[in-house]
This record gives sequence, C-alpha cells and structure tokens, in this order.
Amino acid sequence: MKTKSIGRAVVRVLIFLLVTVLLLLIAILGVLWVVLRGPSTTAQELLTRSLKETSAIYWIPEIYLPAERIAEIMDDTEDSFTEEVSTDSSLVTITASRKADESGDQTGEEIAEEDIEVVRIKGASYSGVMLIVKDPERVIIGTPDSFGGYGLTLEKMLTKYDAIGGINGGSFKDENGTGHGGTPEGIVITDGNLVWDDGTTTTVIGIDNDGILHVGKMSGKKALERNLKWACSFGPALIVNGEAQSTREITTSGVNPRSAIGQRADGAILLLCIEGRQISSLGATYEDLISIFLEHGAVNAANLDGGSSTKMIYDGEEMIINSSVIGSRPLPTCFLITR
Repeated sequence: MKTKSIGRAVVRVLIFLLVTVLLLLIAILGVLWVVLRGPSTTAQELLTRSLKETSAIYWIPEIYLPAERIAEIMDDTEDSFTEEVSTDSSLVTITASRKADESGDQTGEEIAEEDIEVVRIKGASYSGVMLIVKDPERVIIGTPDSFGGYGLTLEKMLTKYDAIGGINGGSFKDENGTGHGGTPEGIVITDGNLVWDDGTTTTVIGIDNDGILHVGKMSGKKALERNLKWACSFGPALIVNGEAQSTREITTSGVNPRSAIGQRADGAILLLCIEGRQISSLGATYEDLISIFLEHGAVNAANLDGGSSTKMIYDGEEMIINSSVIGSRPLPTCFLITR
C-alpha cells in the first residue's frame, strides 16, 4: 500500500509539472501572438528584430508573420562601407599607463590600485555594468589553447591568464545557438600575431601597441598594418573618431543583452555589459549603447557578441545576470584585464 501511495504521489507531481509547463507555453505563445499579430506595429517590429538577432530562436517570427513582412521589418539592404575606415589616434592621449614609472611619476603598482572603476548603468529598459580600465595596456584578448574545437568559458579564461576581470569578446560559429565556441569568425590577433583569419573583411575591434582602440571594417592584413596587438571581430562600430554611427544595422536593432567596448580620449578602456531577457532588464538597442558610451566620453566604441554570451566577471564576482539557460558559454575570445 505504501509503495502504491508513493507511486500515485509521484504521478500527481509529474502531471502537475506537465500541466504547468503546458500552461506556461500556451501563455508565452499567446503573448507572442498578441505582440506579433496585434495592432502595434512598433511592438511588432521591436520584438521581431530582437528575436532575429538571437542564434537560437531567430525562427519564431516566421511562425506568426509572412516572409515579406519580416524582410520589410529587417530591411536587408546592406550598409555601404569603405574598408579604409581609420581610427584617428591623435584623438586619444593615454594618461594612465604602467610606463609612467619609467619617467619617475607614478609607479605601476600605485596606478594599478586605482586603475579600475565600476559603474552601474541604468536605463528605461535595461541595467548593466561598465568597467573603466584607466590603463589600456591592462586589456588583452584571451583565447583557448587552440581553435576548431571547444572554446573556454569566461571563468576558465580568467584562470588561464590569471586575470582580475573580463567580458566576452568576438564572433564565433553558432548555428542555431548550439556552437561549441571554438571556431571564431573574422580574425583574432593575440600579442601581435594573427592567430585566426577566415579571409573575410569584417568589423574589427582591436588595441594597438600604443594602447589605442581601433574599430572599423578591415581584413587581417590591414589589421596587422595598423599594428594591432589584440583584436577580434564583431560589430557594428558604434562610435568612430567621436562620431556616433547611424547605419541601418544600428537604427533597426532590437532589445537584447549586449556587450561592448569603447575608449575615452584619456585612453581609458570602457568594458560594458547590459543584462537582458530579465524582468528587471529587457535589454538594450545599439542606439542605447551609443548613448551610454557618449555619456561616458568614448571617442571610439564597438558592439561585441551579445545575447546569451554576454557576461562580466570582476574580482571573483559575477557583475551581471547572464541570460544563458545552460550557464556560462564557451568562447573563442574575450577581453581580459590583467593584474
């Protein structure tokens, strides 16, 4: 009798869980129907763009909307660009550097003590954190030991490089959100060496030998010609030489978790992560990122990989809520802050 009672209890619990999941699924599908098929074109367009930016659930709008309407919303017209987009290095004068101890001003140790500032970011639909690294020489690109297999989570990258903090970095092959994070897209440069190049011209985000952040469309060859020491590919470029960009990709972006990097005129590197897909923080658009960076004095800035890859750790603490349902994702590149 006791065994039968336990069995009935287990069955009831399973039925309850199944019914709960089904009700949640029905509710979610109902909400999506209301937004994507409802009277508000603004809500329809924003949700469609947000979903299409994801690698795992980009197909959902196709259930509710005809292909013609999706194409109209996404506006697949390509932005024109010139490969020779060049960062004006004269706009940046590095004021905090470990090289300062050579001139007898301040020692590297003294600078390091106050080198990093944590800033909480809050907007109408988002919240996040910015790490301001005053010495740009402390920011490097972290990678796994090799490419083509599995990447490393941000936690493992921090351990490998004995770094104090960091955020996720560039693009990688991630079909349907099931990528292993070990195969980058575009280029990767570490310590001045081009360690990955798929032969395409992409938006490159890199730091040169003088600590200047460069953003813009370029090939691996062009990146090396600009003396980039650390670099990866993603985009779009958000601010170039003090000018906010307004390409189609930027003006039609959705609301999602975001990671981005910028640099102030004094050389400080700005590492930004915005939480998303949370009740307390839906996410940000590219235009939101531009506003944040301009508010904090960036002269150059670019978007990094976002969505479920968005993650920030500093001094052993998770600084934002990661939206991935499977935990920290393996990555091919990340921006790390050395000790």
